[in-house]
Amino acid sequence: MSVPGPDHVAADALLLVGGDWTPGTTGRTAFVENPAHRGAIAGTVPLADERDVDHAVTAAADAAPGWAAAHWSERGPALTRAADDLESQLEDVARLLALETGMAIRTQARPEVANAVGLLRYFGGVASQVAGDTVPLPGSMLSYTRREPWGVVAAIVPWNAPVSLSVLKLAPALAAGNAVVLKPALEAPLAVLAVARILAAHLPAGVLGVVTGTGDEAGAALVAHPAVRKVSLTGGVSTARVVLRELAERIVPATLELGGKSPSIVFPDADDDRTAAGVVAAMRFSRQGQSCAAGSRLLIHESVFDSFLARVVASLEALVVGDPFDETTDVGAVTTPDQFDRICAYVTDAMVQPGARLVTGGLPPTTGPLAEGYFAVPTIFAGTGPAWRVAREEIFGPVLVALPWRDEDEVVALANDTHFGLAAYIWSRDTAAAIRAAHRIDAGWIQINHGGGAFPGQSFGGYKQSGFGREYSLAGMLEAYTQTKNVTVNLA
Repeated sequence: MSVPGPDHVAADALLLVGGDWTPGTTGRTAFVENPAHRGAIAGTVPLADERDVDHAVTAAADAAPGWAAAHWSERGPALTRAADDLESQLEDVARLLALETGMAIRTQARPEVANAVGLLRYFGGVASQVAGDTVPLPGSMLSYTRREPWGVVAAIVPWNAPVSLSVLKLAPALAAGNAVVLKPALEAPLAVLAVARILAAHLPAGVLGVVTGTGDEAGAALVAHPAVRKVSLTGGVSTARVVLRELAERIVPATLELGGKSPSIVFPDADDDRTAAGVVAAMRFSRQGQSCAAGSRLLIHESVFDSFLARVVASLEALVVGDPFDETTDVGAVTTPDQFDRICAYVTDAMVQPGARLVTGGLPPTTGPLAEGYFAVPTIFAGTGPAWRVAREEIFGPVLVALPWRDEDEVVALANDTHFGLAAYIWSRDTAAAIRAAHRIDAGWIQINHGGGAFPGQSFGGYKQSGFGREYSLAGMLEAYTQTKNVTVNLA
């Protein structure tokens, strides 16, 4: 596979339906923009409609029983072989990912594809663990449970981490014996389709389908299809509400991961450069802040507020914002023009708020190389309270707000003062204090003295409006992609 550089155009993409790559029935296509070069086209994809979705789901429903009946020794190795192939093409897929998303090739695109490789290997390895239990009963009664796949799973992913999020749904669903129809975001489908091509080569025809199109057309048709028995969505709260209303009509379960406004809590004994670098990592600046788990509320103890904030500023200002294909770049471009405008609107609003202090960053430049694309400047605000918009609403951009706190009760209350509850980061040398705070915070994924992402095998998911269900782990796979059947036999 040959992937173009930033000034070229990728090959036109196709839908995956019943094992065949097809342009679909509508003849309509959409451009995928290169966010590092305004107006440059990275490629085109078909706009699937209800007919295309029906063809893909019907093919998946036909293939699902055979795949469910396959032994784990077939399903698991299929995923690990796909992982080997993806690893061998990692650079090509990473370049395609950087082209369509604006991610920096070194800090984000390559690591994301490498993460997808790891997820395929992990879930391929735990496919043998899809098993039930024996239930002790008196006398001659035998009772046991089976873990059985749902059948056809609809997976819907956003544009901010399209490869890893797609594989995060595909790998466990397939390992558990489901067929899957995936709808990637229309803004960033090219690398996902490349990964799907690699994965489909190791699967029976129809077990994996991919449809590209709008949420209102292709996404709605997929969620409403009567053969879809489970939906897994990563996206926004508003989209989740629409999906849940449709699923409620058919009593179809869902796994939802919806976003966050996560706190990064700095205790007074953590005023050091290592913690500052960890805070920057937790904010996901290398992903332009476009992460549901970004630690976008920096809660610093008042005794070290100024000194620690200065360390964070120094760490942040050392980052290089620029061309995603430049190996020296740390932070690339915002993926979509709408999101770029949204980030700029938040920054503009914050800059005129009474008491607000722009610590570093601000609005992006209007001239020079960064003005050629959707490049947002890493930004920190301070000087306001927790009711401020940038301290409460998910911006999904490289904007961090710093707030002081005095005691543990206050900081726990600040951390929990949000309708989200996905992640939290705690920084302290006092492990007991950090664990005590972790147990009091309403979030599903908490890191102590670590700002990186999730590892395969960890449980990842949210509280409150951050969604429900868990991913990344064996337990999450069993919960999300299998249903339990109990069988009782009277042996007498």
